[in-house]
Amino acid sequence: MRILILMAAVVLAQCNKDETLTAYGAAGQVWHLTELNGTPVTATATLEFAEDQTMRGVGPCNMFSAKVTAPYPWFELSPILSTRRACPEMALETELLTLLPQLSQAEVSGSVLVLSNEGGQRAVFSSGD
Repeated sequence: MRILILMAAVVLAQCNKDETLTAYGAAGQVWHLTELNGTPVTATATLEFAEDQTMRGVGPCNMFSAKVTAPYPWFELSPILSTRRACPEMALETELLTLLPQLSQAEVSGSVLVLSNEGGQRAVFSSGD
C-alpha cells in the first residue's frame, strides 16, 4: 500500500511540473528582436513573458499582448491584442505581428530566444545578458 501511495505522489508531482516557456528561462527577461526571417532588425521590438503565461510586447509602434497556450518547447498564442498607432517602422511591426501566431516552436538558450516553425520562418531575440 505504501508503494502505491508513493507512486501516486510521484505521478502527481510530475503533473504539477511547470512545462511553460517561463519555466525554461524566458521569464524575467526583456527579449529584444534581433532577426526576423534571416534579416537583421535595427528597430526596437521587445517581448516579455510573465508567470501567468502572458506574452507582452512593444513593437516599433505599438504595445501588444497574447497568452502562450502551449507547453515548452511548443509555441502557440491566443489572438494578439494590440494598440493601433502608425509609425515609420509599421512594415516591420506588421511582419512581426503577422509572423508570431504562425510560429510553433520556442528555444531558450542562455540569452537567446528563437521562435520558429517547420516552414523555416523564425524570429530571434536576445536578452542582452
